[in-house]
Amino acid sequence: MTDIKFAAIGINHAHIYGQVDCLKDAGAQFVAFHAVEDDLAAAFGAKYPEARRVGDPRAILEDASIAVVLTSAIPADRAAISIAAMQHGKDVLTDKPGMTTFAQLDEIRRVQKETGRIYSVLYSEHFEVRATVEAGNLIAQGAIGKVINTVGLGPHSLRLNNRPDWFFERQRYGGILCDIASHQFEQFLFFSNAMDGEVVSATVANRGHPEKPGLQDVGDAHVRAEGTSGYIRVDWFTPTGLPTWGDGRLTILGTEGYIELRKYIDIAGKPGTDHLFIVNRDGPRHIDCSQVDRPFGRQFLNDVRDRTETAMPQERAFNAMKMALTAQQLAERGTEWAQ
Repeated sequence: MTDIKFAAIGINHAHIYGQVDCLKDAGAQFVAFHAVEDDLAAAFGAKYPEARRVGDPRAILEDASIAVVLTSAIPADRAAISIAAMQHGKDVLTDKPGMTTFAQLDEIRRVQKETGRIYSVLYSEHFEVRATVEAGNLIAQGAIGKVINTVGLGPHSLRLNNRPDWFFERQRYGGILCDIASHQFEQFLFFSNAMDGEVVSATVANRGHPEKPGLQDVGDAHVRAEGTSGYIRVDWFTPTGLPTWGDGRLTILGTEGYIELRKYIDIAGKPGTDHLFIVNRDGPRHIDCSQVDRPFGRQFLNDVRDRTETAMPQERAFNAMKMALTAQQLAERGTEWAQ
């Protein structure tokens, strides 16, 4: 069904490709994009020749036939794009982090309530990772009882020579907990079946890159919600010998078992990605999740049509980012990054 047309404004992070593919695979039609950078636009346009490049974002915002706006702009710029889109009657699917300050979050909340538009964040480490989706399916079936704790690890590969300048500027990328740990905050809420949570403690540091003073290369946080607790660690220390960008892991402890996800690689030797290990009353087993269905795109488009919240509850979208911003603020107290 191609009744929904969408466009992109800001393509600075490669996650935009996943966002576009997510909606295209679900049947939406990609019609236009705006990008200031000619080099980014050339590669992007070659991948998606059906979408016209426009020189002014107003050509997208003022086109009544476009229902959804995607953005993967520089993180500090995403809020303004999302707000403008909602004010022009568009629903929004943004890359994480959706914003970099509490002021931006407050304004997005206000405009979303005022306009009634959908504001959603495509947390790729959840919605685009088949193993994470399958963990949710198994937990919904009662496979490990009630979830009581999660441990989310998000290591990334820095690749200094391939990163733009904004990536190393704290005010533009938002800090490591706001940026990449937002994935883990959302997964904590999802697997806790909670709409909101509390940040108990948080730290950030630059441990190995003094030549990049704006970079935070490691961060962690302890979190809790009603009935659950969790730990989050993110970093930029993936070894050069690992054949992928990061050994992302998630362990979910239940009252009757536990699940471990090895999302992108199994360093114990099993080939491929999307590995799920479960231990419960039936014993330990490994599940290959490489063919698991990912429903987010279909659900999001149905929400656009039906004005529902099946892909992700609106409050959870906001509160995952609220937790990330809270952790960032808490971790930066007394540091050179403190505001």
